[in-house]
Amino acid sequence: MSPVKHQPAIEYVYPAPQDPSGCSTPEAVLSVDDLHFSYPDGHQALRGVSLHLCEGDKVALVGPNGAGKSTLMLHLNGILMGKGALTISGLALNHKNLPLIRAAVGLVFQNPDDQLFSPTVFEDVAFGPLHMGLPEAEVRSRVAEALEAVRMSSFAERLSHHLSVGEKKRIAIATVLSMRPRMLVLDEPSAGLDPRARRTLINLLRDLPITMLVSTHDLSMVKQLFPRTVIMDNGQIVADDLTMNILDNPSLLEAHGLEMP
Repeated sequence: MSPVKHQPAIEYVYPAPQDPSGCSTPEAVLSVDDLHFSYPDGHQALRGVSLHLCEGDKVALVGPNGAGKSTLMLHLNGILMGKGALTISGLALNHKNLPLIRAAVGLVFQNPDDQLFSPTVFEDVAFGPLHMGLPEAEVRSRVAEALEAVRMSSFAERLSHHLSVGEKKRIAIATVLSMRPRMLVLDEPSAGLDPRARRTLINLLRDLPITMLVSTHDLSMVKQLFPRTVIMDNGQIVADDLTMNILDNPSLLEAHGLEMP
């Protein structure tokens, strides 16, 4: 059958992103309102950013280098604190709530070696639950659960520094899943992966039943995985729409340093 005319050349059909006011839960998992942040040298990295994610949302965060994406992500678990309102599952980001916020937001850095520092995979994944003061049986249960989620159950006794980049990235995700966060935040998860490892990662992220915000330059992955895409540039959100609408707008992509996948 010949393709229907006048349809965008997009391979995936997505539901509309939810409005946080219509979340099935009492509040958005993530609510950022009018967030501003400047670094000590005076560089203004965030200029009134507002962003809301509902339970189960999977959202891509894209834009050129220096757009403010990483700065925003570092605010989501309190590594940075700017001016404005930020809540995770109704908890305001402040020093009092910081331990709860950091347990609720699983932040996975671009370089997995920044998160893997124990001798074995088991010890890396167990680190967070151990520091939550959980009993040994609960720690072991959480480690097994997290490794199963990233399809790495047989790697528990492996040496973390002997793993491939793709394997390390999956273990880095497991280290935050063992904390049972409400939200997963990933920075350039597909960077440095070969095609097989990239496909494995995409399938893994698709199957994880968790609210997710992913910063990436990989628009092909965005096209395959994320129903909603947010574009940042110059410290501001300049577009927030269905991925199919974003990717079907070449002039919008070009204006903000992005290329069609």
